[in-house]
Amino acid sequence: MTSASKPLALVVLAAGKGTRMKSDKHKVLHPIAGRPMLEHLLESARALAPERQVVVAGHGRDQLERALGGSAAIAVQEPQLGTGHAVQQAEQALAGFEGDVLILYGDVPFVRTETMRAMIERLHAPDAPAVVVLGFEPEDPLQYGRVLAHDDGRIAMMVEYKDANEEQRACRLCNSGLMTVKSADLFDLLGKVGNDNAQGEYYLVDIVNIATLEGRDCAVIITDDPDEVGGINSRGELAEAEARWQKKRRVQAMADGVTLIAPETVFFAWDTQIGRDVTIEPNVVFGPGVTVADDVVIHAFSHLEGATLETGTSIGPYARLRPGAVLREGAKIGNFVEMKNAVLGEGAKANHLTYLGDAEVGAAANIGAGTITCNYDGYFKHRTVIGDRAFIGSNSALVAPVKIGADAIVAAGSAVTRDVGDGELRLVRGEQLVKPGWADRFHDAMKKKKAEAQK
Repeated sequence: MTSASKPLALVVLAAGKGTRMKSDKHKVLHPIAGRPMLEHLLESARALAPERQVVVAGHGRDQLERALGGSAAIAVQEPQLGTGHAVQQAEQALAGFEGDVLILYGDVPFVRTETMRAMIERLHAPDAPAVVVLGFEPEDPLQYGRVLAHDDGRIAMMVEYKDANEEQRACRLCNSGLMTVKSADLFDLLGKVGNDNAQGEYYLVDIVNIATLEGRDCAVIITDDPDEVGGINSRGELAEAEARWQKKRRVQAMADGVTLIAPETVFFAWDTQIGRDVTIEPNVVFGPGVTVADDVVIHAFSHLEGATLETGTSIGPYARLRPGAVLREGAKIGNFVEMKNAVLGEGAKANHLTYLGDAEVGAAANIGAGTITCNYDGYFKHRTVIGDRAFIGSNSALVAPVKIGADAIVAAGSAVTRDVGDGELRLVRGEQLVKPGWADRFHDAMKKKKAEAQK
């Protein structure tokens, strides 16, 4: 329900082919901060508790259905005959709905919940406008449609750029395309829209002009942040949107008590959670699903995804944490260490050149350089369990499934294929063979042979 206590339905337009993206992936599924742009938009709208959600699709409908997973109805626009025609395709999905309809665009992902709410509240103001339009005033109006409005926000006329004359194009108030309309009015107005225009299309904006001609008021509210309504139609615009999002997130992180040594080199995901007094060195990348507690140090060139770092942990430089990686309080991993689906116990260490996959490492254990847990046999994954205070010597291979007991020692260079008991020493390596003088005789013979070959 909205703040006006009226049921709300969302209609999200996503039928465009996105040809400028040069991609087989649907345009609105391209990610920003690791999350599809469509999902950014829907998440903001969910705070308004919409009763129904309809996504209007065309090209790439199957991709949208998979991505939405039944969370929204799909209406198909084929062929694409304009934005007004697109909204008309949602009529069946909204059959029997009585409330407000908020019209959004899947490639305009960063509309704030507060802005959506303001549009709906304006729809229920005492003057009861038939349509509320979200306008914006960019530095360069380019070829956006124009909103010709009175000082009180009532709309005199809306016009697409290609149909506008020079005087109308001089207006700096632009149409974002976002609107809210009562369901009782929406499809009645759309039924009166024609396509006598430069594009030969059925424009959504014409419902405003039709309502105005019928003597009803329509209103515009203006966002104070033009970036909020920026559309994404190309890889370049996608990169620009990513940059804007990251800049805001870095500022927020620092305001929340995080030290960023080189902020412009750190990249967050949409759901990254970071505590206070965390230090993040340059060139760190967060994928989705990362939670970082207080007093953590993340050294340079580390990559984290689906990982949890508890208080006082440290990783990197050049560490990689993959989904399921958990560092308990005070644990440490160093340079060129990779973890996946593994837990490093309280105070445990893996300082160099190690792979820990499908593993559980006990508290205060030490994992020597070059150690690997051999978790995959070509068909199945297997687990390695290392006990508290165990010491794993450098360049060891632990062939799962295997268990190393508490306080056990695995000697350097061992390939362990059977369980090691608590407090045991396991040494698995070939016997060293010593032949005194053999190397000297070898070198003498080879030098003589090389000299003869050069004659």
